[in-house]
Amino acid sequence: MFFLVTNFLVTPAQVQGRCPEHPSVPLANCWADEDCPEGERGTHSHGIKTGQCVVFNGTHRTCEIWSWCPVESAAVPSRPLLAQAQNFTLFIKNTVTFSKFNFSKSNALETWDPTYFKRCRYEPRFSPYCPVFRIGDLVAEAGGTFEDLASLGGSVGIRVHWDCDLDTGDSGCRPHYSFQLQERSYNFRTATHWWEPPGVEARSLLKLYGIRFDILVTGQAGKFGLIPTAVTLGTGAAWLGVVTFFCDLLLLYVDREAHFYWRTKYEEAKAPKATTNSVWSELALASQARLPKCLGQSSASAPTATAAGSQTQTPGRPCPSSGAHLPTHSRGL
Repeated sequence: MFFLVTNFLVTPAQVQGRCPEHPSVPLANCWADEDCPEGERGTHSHGIKTGQCVVFNGTHRTCEIWSWCPVESAAVPSRPLLAQAQNFTLFIKNTVTFSKFNFSKSNALETWDPTYFKRCRYEPRFSPYCPVFRIGDLVAEAGGTFEDLASLGGSVGIRVHWDCDLDTGDSGCRPHYSFQLQERSYNFRTATHWWEPPGVEARSLLKLYGIRFDILVTGQAGKFGLIPTAVTLGTGAAWLGVVTFFCDLLLLYVDREAHFYWRTKYEEAKAPKATTNSVWSELALASQARLPKCLGQSSASAPTATAAGSQTQTPGRPCPSSGAHLPTHSRGL
């Protein structure tokens, strides 16, 4: 932060005691003592009320207070005392460091010319590395008028932003300046204290007006890396799958046209209808499967001789003949 004093008001030597409040203070004017409650202190008051209503001047009566007397005047400066301050220059030197990339750079041009910064002025296109700013131009870029800020004070913000592409080397890293008017009518007070005989404390109050410059430095730097790129691509692919899953949930169970999406996304599989050709094919396969069993039964049922010389026939299961048990199919003409 930097503060440039352009105007001031001085209150003559003050001592602690009783004195009338200034008429410009709210609730300070009175007609009788009842209008001044003892011990009351307003937000903008200079002291504590004593309960007395006294004469301030020929036209005003105000409440008496216990404070530094005489009270501070509410006068406003009419013109700046330091109007030529607009030709002053402000030198801003800044160094940015990106420790992750082991990179550091200054906003000032590295030169062996000792007079360079005395004669150069900042210009974003032709002199980007000259951090010397004229006060009048700086205030104008922020959107203010130097005469107004010099009279009643103000606050101007200066932002130095670094946006560095380290893949291009040192040339891809340069500062960018922006200016903003933050506040109007800025001032503060300061006092000088001393002792007067016989042991009375006195002070001189000084109200300073000026322009306060708030400097903010920000920055970012980037450089290509294979591992971060792979991680980013993998994360993106994972998120893409999650998004697809949630979209399906919404369309299948939440959307009003969910039935249409079901029919579009899924196809219902139905069993094929039975035909005459398929029935004949199944019967043929069944007959072929039973044929080996029938052949085994036929050999097992051969005639055997008994003790009396007669032969007996072992019962067996007859094999189906061709077409013996097959269903007939006729087609009417």
